[in-house]
Amino acid sequence: MIMQVAENLKQVCLDLGIHLIFKSSFDKANRTSLDSPRGVGMDEGLRILQKVKTELDLPLITDVHESWQCAPVAEVVDALQIPAFLSRQTDLLLAAGRTGKIVNVKKGQFMAPWDMKQVIQKMESVGNHNVMLCERGSSFGYNNLVVDMTGLVEMRTFGYPVVFDATHSVQKPSGNGSTTGGNRDMAPYLINAALAVGVDAIFAEVHPDPDKAFSDAANQLRLSTIKPILERAKAIDAITKNL
Repeated sequence: MIMQVAENLKQVCLDLGIHLIFKSSFDKANRTSLDSPRGVGMDEGLRILQKVKTELDLPLITDVHESWQCAPVAEVVDALQIPAFLSRQTDLLLAAGRTGKIVNVKKGQFMAPWDMKQVIQKMESVGNHNVMLCERGSSFGYNNLVVDMTGLVEMRTFGYPVVFDATHSVQKPSGNGSTTGGNRDMAPYLINAALAVGVDAIFAEVHPDPDKAFSDAANQLRLSTIKPILERAKAIDAITKNL
């Protein structure tokens, strides 16, 4: 399935002239329930990601959850991602920074946009200026998230690229009791809004049959619908950036 999704996304992005960085996780460590599937593990996950890179010639990004994972994962992928819940974990940030790779740091749901300045300082302290800041929604009461579009503008003032995570932003954390809920229908609207305020990249989860996905089933976009979503997104981006 990984190869199917990657190949389809590559063709769509080639058709539209969009730069694609492929992301998949070898471990979903932040799970609502102990019984939720975690993934195939680091060794097998990196083998699959290497297959994507070799056969489809795509740049890769994946999550790291512990400091010791950074160096071996960086041997395969082109960029590391710090999950939102771990965005203040100093040792993890420093270990990721020391690889010299691009590091996409997701802003914690509990953090203000200007709090990401401290994240940048941690990364710069080890000489890494290859940083991206990612918005994925802020906690809004219980089991709900909201996106403050002005926060995207705030983060851009730090001088680093800003990424908008459209599908995690429509989550309802633990909204289904033992699993996370969400509303994928709202993700395209948030993509358009984020591009209208000038973000540099969009993160989105895409699946051939989202309702059967092991993780984030309620908020993943359907693979068959992604091309028209990206066509509109590209048009809005072009207006915003005067392309």
